[in-house]
Amino acid sequence: MNYTPNDLDNIKFKKNFMGYNEDQVNEVLDSIIQDYELYIKENIELKDRISVLNEGIQHYKNIEESLQNTLIVAQQTGEEIKKNAYEKAENIVKEAELKAQKIINDANQEVIKIRFEYEEMKKRLHLFKTKSETLLLSQLELLKQLFNTDNDID
Repeated sequence: MNYTPNDLDNIKFKKNFMGYNEDQVNEVLDSIIQDYELYIKENIELKDRISVLNEGIQHYKNIEESLQNTLIVAQQTGEEIKKNAYEKAENIVKEAELKAQKIINDANQEVIKIRFEYEEMKKRLHLFKTKSETLLLSQLELLKQLFNTDNDID
């Protein structure tokens, strides 16, 4: 029989001529001893169970801490990768801009060179035309003189 504290407080032992009934007292004490042994056994089992559960909790806390550290490292690595990608992209854009500017500068130099050659060709053509006209005019003048002189002979 499991006694509650209230049951123990309300136990009334029968008295006989020599005091309390010894068998009744021994019976209550035996029951209390059994209850006490059961409580001790349950207490030890519960303490063992709590210890096992605490070890499990500690194990999972360690896993959680490890996962948190892993997550932090992964976030930092992700940020570094992202930062490096942005830097690489900026470098590619700058390099492309420099190449484009060089191409534009080279093209402008080529345009200037072609314009200069064009102007030179125009000058040579004008000079050729002028010399040709002068030559033709002088030849024409020579012919005129030649024919005018022939007319004078007649």
